Amino acid sequence: MRPKDPLLQFTDKGIYCEKGGFFIDPWRPVDKALITHGHADHARWGMKNYLSTPITEAIMKYRIGADINSESIGFNHKKRINGVHVSFFPAGHIPGSAQILVEDTSQRWVVSGDYKVIEDSISEPFELVKCDYFITESTFGLPVYRWRTDEEIFGELNQWISENIENKINSVILGYSLGKAQRLLQGIDNSFLPVYCHGAVYNMNEVLAAAGMDLNDYKPITRDTPKDELKGRVIIAPPSVLGTPWLRKLKPYKTAMASGWMTLRGARRRRNADKGIILSDHVDWPGLNATVKAVEAEHIYVTHGYSDIYVQYLREQGIDADVVKSEYEGETDTE
Repeated sequence: MRPKDPLLQFTDKGIYCEKGGFFIDPWRPVDKALITHGHADHARWGMKNYLSTPITEAIMKYRIGADINSESIGFNHKKRINGVHVSFFPAGHIPGSAQILVEDTSQRWVVSGDYKVIEDSISEPFELVKCDYFITESTFGLPVYRWRTDEEIFGELNQWISENIENKINSVILGYSLGKAQRLLQGIDNSFLPVYCHGAVYNMNEVLAAAGMDLNDYKPITRDTPKDELKGRVIIAPPSVLGTPWLRKLKPYKTAMASGWMTLRGARRRRNADKGIILSDHVDWPGLNATVKAVEAEHIYVTHGYSDIYVQYLREQGIDADVVKSEYEGETDTE
């Protein structure tokens, strides 16, 4: 059931709390923005004030600008803003990612941001927060999307790397520079370390390491890196390097693309990678349904992804739900 006087509203700038005077992950410049995590579709330039977790603050200061006016808050700490209480809870998406609970004496709203419920080696594990109204993503809101455990995924990936090393071929693994790349780094077998990193990945590793993350051994690839040093090595880079001179310098190599979209054969063909690794930092179909049920909300609002299809599914299950249009992108393979 929708509230008559909602604590959160959906506007052309983003999710807005009029009573508190703040937005959550706005996509237009505003005075005060609460940020769920550091990916560019959720943490944007131009806000007068930012509030986030400490790791997200560090990411924003690197990506948006060191001079932004920002404040951080730890998980499970309550902050009062103009008579409204806000709290940040782990979302399990990437390091520092948070769900945001907004509450007053009559309503509890949770904005999920991006999230996943399967644990990985780098992100604070997802914490369920019961609420009256739940705003959820649905990036992979179809039954075909079901994730395996990291143990299964990296067992297969490390076997592929081992075969490449035997054939003196470089293993170039492609994934987001923020979140996906560090998860890949932590899943590589210790016998294959150090992992060599494209500059975008290396720089983000440095930001996260400075924020307190303990990462596996990694090195940057620079103009001065001897070609002989890279023979039979593991290299992590963003997908944007495909077809560029940077990648051609690493010959001979094989490529592996890490993304939830690798579930679909068509996506693998379009990216022209030698191997598809089904690895996502978003909630899968079983996790999405389990979370929607467990939060016990009166009404579900579904944003980016398969939102129209998923809302129809929820209504068929007798769950009140609506689509919320947004400018969030979900999982892309272009970073």
